[in-house]
Amino acid sequence: MPSGLRTRLRAAFVVGHQAGAQVLWRDAEVVFSGNTIEFVGQHFPGHVDQTVDYGQALISPGLIDLDALGDLDSGVLTVDNGSKLEMGRLWSEDYLRQGPREAYTAEQEALKVRYAFTQLIRNGITTALPITSMYYRAWAETYEEMATAASIAGELGLRAYLGPCYMSGMTYVRPDRSLAQHWDEQRGLTGLAQAIRFIEDFHGTHGDLVRGMLAPDRIETCTPALLARTAAASRELNAPVRLHCCQSLYEFDLVRQLRGTTPLGWLEQLGLLTPRAILPHAHCPAVFARSGEALDSFGKYRAAGIRLGLGTDTWPPDLLHNMQIGLYLARVMEGNASQTTIADLYHSATLGGAAALGRDDLGRLAPGAQADIVVFDLSQPHLGPFFDPLKNLLLAGRGTDCRASYIAGRCVMEDFAVTGVDLPALQLEANRQFNTLMASHQQRAFGNPPPHTLFHPVLPWAD
Repeated sequence: MPSGLRTRLRAAFVVGHQAGAQVLWRDAEVVFSGNTIEFVGQHFPGHVDQTVDYGQALISPGLIDLDALGDLDSGVLTVDNGSKLEMGRLWSEDYLRQGPREAYTAEQEALKVRYAFTQLIRNGITTALPITSMYYRAWAETYEEMATAASIAGELGLRAYLGPCYMSGMTYVRPDRSLAQHWDEQRGLTGLAQAIRFIEDFHGTHGDLVRGMLAPDRIETCTPALLARTAAASRELNAPVRLHCCQSLYEFDLVRQLRGTTPLGWLEQLGLLTPRAILPHAHCPAVFARSGEALDSFGKYRAAGIRLGLGTDTWPPDLLHNMQIGLYLARVMEGNASQTTIADLYHSATLGGAAALGRDDLGRLAPGAQADIVVFDLSQPHLGPFFDPLKNLLLAGRGTDCRASYIAGRCVMEDFAVTGVDLPALQLEANRQFNTLMASHQQRAFGNPPPHTLFHPVLPWAD
């Protein structure tokens, strides 16, 4: 579908934005030209070049994933698999002494990005801040592989905030199974320099689909010098900083021990608590629920004026799934059903993500906004008897109910198929590569145990 034409999308329901709030239209339409929305509502009076009528569907702003799975998710391997310290998820001291190495080739690194970005589009995500695991890396991400990721985002049409992850240290496991930190500050500073160069070279490329971000890995794996220079670079480049923080007791205790203050207190001292700061996991409900953890009160944070966005961070890369789990967990933690609503979670996946990025042209369907538009099919039987588009989707839907996606006015998915992607073939490649990932755990685990002993099935094998 040519992007320069004036296009009208119709459906039974449209989420519009007017007078500062999201509203729901019946039997409505969205009209856009190029990458910009011109009209949202009923009965557009002007000429259009083409009309697509999606019928029983919801036209929604594209979803924004602030901690998007950009990988073949290694985290799923920890589910019901015993101690993470025994399975090679973390580096053993033996592995560190031998010298960490890459589990993937450059071609495999590109494959994981293509697979992940395709899945984000399939799940209605139009803007992504990708996250990948550092555990199976020799150290951190590189300028070159992030340049490849930018190229893949541009090819697929995904709006992405990118920057190579960097760090000053890595957590490893001692023989007595206690945790310790390995430090290499120069490597972290070199990584920051690469990240700055990437932003200077790629910010605004691929029709402004690609923008830069600074991505220090975790607060406990960064030194004061690295974070202070990150804060300075963020100011100079006006770039967001995405830093994993406030996500574990180990992190909290280590930062108190090393820096003499809390993680948030340290960030405040460093000048990193600015509107450009994005601090995951805030909020990735599914991955935390798997470990028996939850945000203590979504509603209280929101009432206090803290901006909340959503992230996936794990398979499936499904923000509808995370909205649903986030809603249920909030109500359990709060002990009532009045402090957190379906609308709160939906706003977090749209307006909240846009606010985190300082973008009032994303996360909403309104004249002048970017034409980042997704269409959720409402006709499938798994949604149950129909009564309300968002309630049906949030209570019974899944991300792959997304039927079509337009990013910057370009149709990147139609009739559930991502443009230019042979999904069955891509899935076969991902399956083969995941076996490589699983085999790499043998190197990192104590004693190099056979790979088949590291991962436990739900039920024991009969043979």
